[in-house]
Amino acid sequence: MNSSPAPLIAVIAGEASGDLLGAGLIGALRERFPGARFIGVGGENMAAAGQHSLFPMEKLSVMGITEVIAHLPELFRLRRRLVDDLLARRPDVVITIDSPDFTLGVAKRAHAAGLKTVHYVSPSVWAWRQGRIKGIRRDIDLMLTLFPFEARFYQEHGVPVA
Repeated sequence: MNSSPAPLIAVIAGEASGDLLGAGLIGALRERFPGARFIGVGGENMAAAGQHSLFPMEKLSVMGITEVIAHLPELFRLRRRLVDDLLARRPDVVITIDSPDFTLGVAKRAHAAGLKTVHYVSPSVWAWRQGRIKGIRRDIDLMLTLFPFEARFYQEHGVPVA
């Protein structure tokens, strides 16, 4: 992060579990950086922790193939709008949480534009869709995992991990 007294941190969650994790993360970051400002996408918990959400997280919470397909145009529009906002504001770091089908696309564009990217809650790349590791290695500056075996997997694939 830059040395400014009030870092701008983007935190993006797409579902209720990510909102809970994001709220905890915002709280921990606020202890370390008391003047930090938080933007992105989150739910009620992240808002209560002090994040300004660009749009309601519930717009991303679609389940099932039929519902996802029906909402694809809006999901792509929301992702484009979010990334455009991030590129205009240039936060010190973009932290994406879970929801990899949405968030890894955000991280890809943000990283390509020179923003630092962190992803919290590893996608299950060790179990399926292992080809994703190439994109993760390219687009994510730091992967935050929940389980030790995940960290080992990323280390073996040259992805910075904690």
